[in-house]
Amino acid sequence: MKDYRQLGSYGLLIKDDKILLIKKKTGPYDGLLDLPGGTIEKDEKPIEALKREFKEEVGINILDCSLFDADSVSFKWNYHDEIINVHHIGIFYKINMYDGVIKKENIVDEINDDSLGADFYEINELTKDELSKIAYMEINKL
Repeated sequence: MKDYRQLGSYGLLIKDDKILLIKKKTGPYDGLLDLPGGTIEKDEKPIEALKREFKEEVGINILDCSLFDADSVSFKWNYHDEIINVHHIGIFYKINMYDGVIKKENIVDEINDDSLGADFYEINELTKDELSKIAYMEINKL
């Protein structure tokens, strides 16, 4: 069995009891709703990764945010008939202020390769089955 560890920065943008989520195109969360954000690259600070990922996936600039949580989930992922042990570690921020227009439909390209678009979803209507494991964990902490 292989191990896969992911460390990323993610944002919780809430507006009128709705949360901004992306639809994943690839990876262990393929087809699920997830928090915008992603991998912290070499020599990148978590807050820089958050801002870069929001610009790439959602199309907006984060003007103000605050640290919300740091946590992780572990699970098994069946990838091409191989079981992979996933350990997903996240640093989570509440987005307090932003500018720009949210891209509801994304064209997958070399910059944005795993999001099919972003939209706001009613927090109270989301189910465990439609969310990534890490998004489900964090939304339950709100």
